[in-house]
Amino acid sequence: MRLYRTFASLPRPAAEPRAVAVGVFDGLHIGHRAILDRARVSAGELGGSSLVLTFEPTPKEFFSPETAPPRLTRFRERYEQLAALGIDELFCARFGEIRQLAAREFIDELLVDRLGARHVVVGDDFRFGADRLGTVDALRSYGARHGIAVTEVPPVFWQGERVSSTAIRQSLKAGDLATARAMLGRDYSISGRVVRGLGLGRKLGFPTANVNLKRLQAPIDGIFAARVTGLGVAPLDGVASVGSRPTIGGGRALLEVLIFDFDRDIYGRYITVEFVKRLREERHFADLQSLQRQMHVDVAAARAALAG
Repeated sequence: MRLYRTFASLPRPAAEPRAVAVGVFDGLHIGHRAILDRARVSAGELGGSSLVLTFEPTPKEFFSPETAPPRLTRFRERYEQLAALGIDELFCARFGEIRQLAAREFIDELLVDRLGARHVVVGDDFRFGADRLGTVDALRSYGARHGIAVTEVPPVFWQGERVSSTAIRQSLKAGDLATARAMLGRDYSISGRVVRGLGLGRKLGFPTANVNLKRLQAPIDGIFAARVTGLGVAPLDGVASVGSRPTIGGGRALLEVLIFDFDRDIYGRYITVEFVKRLREERHFADLQSLQRQMHVDVAAARAALAG
């Protein structure tokens, strides 16, 4: 998948007609995939390429970084998942530049002049341009003057609830991984590079791989039965913890994963941790011995959950 991060990096004129899907796409849930699938089909009909137009930072992070909801997917995770879904190109624009465009400029200068869009695919709640004044009707009206077709994809529902990134965050926070899994179409996962920690897990007999979350907030917390990919052909079973480790003084949230029956040096490796079942909340223990006893219980519970 070709990646563009600036306007200058976009080839001009566009080499081929594009079907453009526009959105933040945090989490890439089944509702997002309905939009992306339509863009891919349209690209095939046009004899061109499918392109996703997204933004960094997200609009909510740009306007209110302190209160923005936690990310489900970092940029690299979104890139990898979009590539796996068969998208041809990704233009990740700086939101600070895009937000200043009036609705007409968004269409004329960005979609038409820069991207060569012939079909634009959006969700039903799509708004665009300065102050979010652009609507899907305006997109259809202005776009028609340039020969741009517009598809508004209706929302997807699961058990009567609209699938959304917000609903998934709420499910993850509540430990309801089954609902999150249904809305995502896969187990929720976090990817990152293994970094050096304090070595406490190894001293307690449970050597863990520490992964830097690289998020302002974690969308998930607690102890989980998990699977790890990126270290071989098959996923590896384990038990994962996401939290601030209150027993040893707390601090910034960290992802730690104990991979069962595994003893290799993986510092610096990029791995993905898939959360299968929430076992319990994070707790403060009176001493390290109490924590160690609980870790034995967690390992047994994770093995049982993953064997089922």
